[in-house]
Amino acid sequence: MTRPDDLIPAAAAEIADALMHSLRYDGRRRVHDADELMARLVAERLVAYLERSGFVVMRAPTSNAPDSSRHPHPHRR
Repeated sequence: MTRPDDLIPAAAAEIADALMHSLRYDGRRRVHDADELMARLVAERLVAYLERSGFVVMRAPTSNAPDSSRHPHPHRR
């Protein structure tokens, strides 16, 4: 569970990408009633409206992928 202290503001592009994905997919299944261009336009307009309305969307920080290897990663020393 993410604590409120760990949350960071989401960028407008991240919000638009998430909205676009939700307009184009139902879970893992592609929904063909929402064209990619239309999804992008709707997502960008929704993000602009949310920003004008003073909303702040927060997200959890990205975490590293789990590593089951016993070898040290060259960038984590």
